[in-house]
Amino acid sequence: DILFEPVRIGPVTARNRFYQVPHCNGMGHQNPRMLAEMRRVKAEGGWAVVATEQVEIHPTTDVSPYMEGRLWDDADIPALAAMADAVHAHNSLAAIELCHNSIYSSNLTSREVPLAPSHWPTKMGYPASARAMDKQDIRDLRRWHRNAALRAKKAGFDIVYVYAGHDLTIFQHFLSRRFNQRTDEYGGSLENRVRLLRETIEDTKDAVGDRCAIAVRLAVDEMLGDDGLTHEGEGHDVVAMLAELPDLWDVNISDWPNDSVTARFGEEGAQEPYIRFVKKLTTKPVVGVGRYTSPDAMVRVIRQGIMDMIGAARPSIADPFLPVKIEQGRMEDIRECIGCNICVSGDYLKVPMRCTQNPTLGEEWRRGWHPETIAPAPARESVLVVGSGPAGLEAACALGQRGYDVSLAEERQQLGGRLTLECQLPGLASYARVRDWRLGQITKLPNVSLYPASRMTADDVLAFGANHVVLATGSYWRRSGIGPNIDIPVRGLDSGPLFTPDDFLLGQLTPAALPAGPIVIFDDDHYYMGGILAEMCARAGRDTVLVTPVGEASQWTVNTMEQARIQAQLIELGVTIRPHRTMQSRAANRLDLTCVYTARVEPIECGALVLVTSRLPEEALALELAGRRNEWADAGLSSVNTIGDALAPGIIAAAVWSGHRYARELGETIDRDAVNFKREVVKVVVE
Repeated sequence: DILFEPVRIGPVTARNRFYQVPHCNGMGHQNPRMLAEMRRVKAEGGWAVVATEQVEIHPTTDVSPYMEGRLWDDADIPALAAMADAVHAHNSLAAIELCHNSIYSSNLTSREVPLAPSHWPTKMGYPASARAMDKQDIRDLRRWHRNAALRAKKAGFDIVYVYAGHDLTIFQHFLSRRFNQRTDEYGGSLENRVRLLRETIEDTKDAVGDRCAIAVRLAVDEMLGDDGLTHEGEGHDVVAMLAELPDLWDVNISDWPNDSVTARFGEEGAQEPYIRFVKKLTTKPVVGVGRYTSPDAMVRVIRQGIMDMIGAARPSIADPFLPVKIEQGRMEDIRECIGCNICVSGDYLKVPMRCTQNPTLGEEWRRGWHPETIAPAPARESVLVVGSGPAGLEAACALGQRGYDVSLAEERQQLGGRLTLECQLPGLASYARVRDWRLGQITKLPNVSLYPASRMTADDVLAFGANHVVLATGSYWRRSGIGPNIDIPVRGLDSGPLFTPDDFLLGQLTPAALPAGPIVIFDDDHYYMGGILAEMCARAGRDTVLVTPVGEASQWTVNTMEQARIQAQLIELGVTIRPHRTMQSRAANRLDLTCVYTARVEPIECGALVLVTSRLPEEALALELAGRRNEWADAGLSSVNTIGDALAPGIIAAAVWSGHRYARELGETIDRDAVNFKREVVKVVVE
């Protein structure tokens, strides 16, 4: 019950302790209706406070091409008001994170010169430098922030942020000894470096504090030791100086990869040691994050006085109805975040975000998908799902919820497909949640039957008597070398011991069992698999070489904010990383590499070669059934479809989405020539 106590925040009151902190989403100012509905669903799901992403306050903080919020002038008010109104519809508070990004402002659209505490190179956009702000610039910044706060109030927001976190914002840069080289009253001592933050909090309170609460988001530790703010040093002192000034403290660590560390590198509640001091310094409510999905952990941090409100970004994405489920005692129904950061990749790739656990994310307005409700089947028909990986499990679960009679057949004894195999890899244990949540939901559905250890042939499928068949048979790793950077099979690959991830996942092959000599892992996949296999081999004491055509190990994980940790881990483990190299040919214990720039050939010793390149769909059953289409009618079969990796191998989130889409669309009329989702189309008025 403690989680559902109201919390007073300045002039407003949150109805419980669940607080969706600001988080980016790749929708921003270009997709306001999509964004508003995504946030509305969270308010419906019980989050007492629902915040925006960072919202630009002025053209000098244009972060294009990233899709963030925008409040440059009054023209931007309606789009943000749509979100505030949607949140208010469920008696929740709407919060807005006003932001000026200083040296992280590319200004590619506005073409304004970036601003910073001191002359400093910019971090984004074209090669450029931000200019040092003079006193007039500081007065302008304070006015811009005040004006944005007034617009936020007009838009209906209840909580207005002064944002000084994630190593992104101008207020944090003024606090920083690294970026602030000033010698006037805004530089030098900590008291001087805090001055602008203090003034802006006061300005914001004066402008809108009569009706809006003022929140400060502060990174109390930059994880840089003496080179940055620390929770035992200046981070602590900033809170002490300003303790009672804001109405709420939203505290975390910097930078974003530390704040939103993946499950592979950080546990639930990882930030607690850094933020637990804050409540000892202030009487104001404190919110923090820690990828909390356990109600027991939430209660503990409240009772221990670490925070007053449970902050969440990723858990609120994976399950927008997490608070309601706790309130109703439905803990087993919580769709727990797996900490994979696929949601983050949407922001990095400048597209609407997605979620491995929640396939409805981003589709709330666009397709009308709701995370907790699904339209009933138009007719009571039977569906055979072949394969129990992420696509098959999601399809079976959603089809069962619609009321179809579902039979799920899996050739292995243990259900889960690649989820069951990959969750055994180092750091990926949380991936089992994708399997376990769906199996938990399926066991509640009397119209879904599970058949493990049931390999299906085309004869079996046709004899089964289902009205519809959906094939989720998965994929397998190529052994030819073909991948994003190799288009022609590599000569001589099988002239020596050759393996793929399947040999480790399916055959219980261990690094210790590999042949003698250096183990060469050729990674042209660039996601987590190549780096994990290199880690496993190195931990087993094997001489390991990671070869990749790109510039760094597991390069795509830049988008999930893991790449730096992966590369550092491999270096510390002694893995030799050979970037910008592809394969030309292989002969016995030699592998000939080619420089991707010069085509120069470099032979290296290779005792065993592990190819992590690309995957092929397991489509034999689909092709055979397609060839026997003339037998479908006699078998009572109306449709055969393929989903997930069996259709086109991809990430787990794509497989889950594919299974969910199939379940949603079965029995519906789909116009294959039309755009079957809503778009934010700009209407041009000719004057």
